[in-house]
Amino acid sequence: MKSIELFAGIGGIALAAEWAGIETVAFCEREPYCQKLLNQNFPNVPVFDDVRTLNRQLLEDKGVIEPNGTIDIISGGFPCQPYSIAGKKRGTEDDRDLWPEMFRIIKELRPTWVIGENVANFANMELDRTLLDLESADYTVQTFLIPAVAVDAPHERMRIFVVAHSKRLGWQERTSNERKSRVRKPSNHFGNCSETMADSISKRCNQMEQHDCGRKKREESVREDWKCSVKPRGDESRWAAEPDVGRVAHGVPNRVDRIKGLGNAVVPQQIYPIFKAIVDISNRA
Repeated sequence: MKSIELFAGIGGIALAAEWAGIETVAFCEREPYCQKLLNQNFPNVPVFDDVRTLNRQLLEDKGVIEPNGTIDIISGGFPCQPYSIAGKKRGTEDDRDLWPEMFRIIKELRPTWVIGENVANFANMELDRTLLDLESADYTVQTFLIPAVAVDAPHERMRIFVVAHSKRLGWQERTSNERKSRVRKPSNHFGNCSETMADSISKRCNQMEQHDCGRKKREESVREDWKCSVKPRGDESRWAAEPDVGRVAHGVPNRVDRIKGLGNAVVPQQIYPIFKAIVDISNRA
């Protein structure tokens, strides 16, 4: 299977895809430092620099896809700033709301699978829009809320993943009237694949937990030394501070770019079970 990753950052999603046996054939990322890392770690994969100008013709010209062809997967952690509780939560009024650009590319290429990633508060703001967009394009959709701590990270990092599967080949855009009149039912979006996907992800997380020999010792250390419990702070909940994590590292080259890249990155272990489930489902098809 092959994938195109939008908003690639430092390549966390691509690394998880590689673990699952999926080849990333193109990136789209605008930050120069992240582009440098992608070129270093994925030297033969083209990096496009602006999602707003990325389109089918450009991908065909660069040999990423065949003329009139498509791709198995389009993935992307589109910018979280419009929805993050750490920001102003302007949503669609924020010029960094780039889901419409990702959806435009999805409509152009008509991939078999779509994976979107964002902060948990995205579910409170624009998740319905995203689901309606994908369903209007004849995708069935399933959402998953997975914290990084579930895959042994020493921090919560709650993230929502939107996973969509195409119900048909080819693309036939609905009229605006059809889209407006469409009512999304609160149903099991994935149909027959829903339980398979959820079960596979759950089993994969359990396997990752069982095969990590030092997990229990580290968890005990986390609980004892870091006190990693959710602590109330006003009306919010905050993950306890982690000691010995250098927030400021004077003298480290590209310090700000590194911190920014890590802060925006997707934990590979967090999204890997989704890629593995997609591969398992595709192999059984």
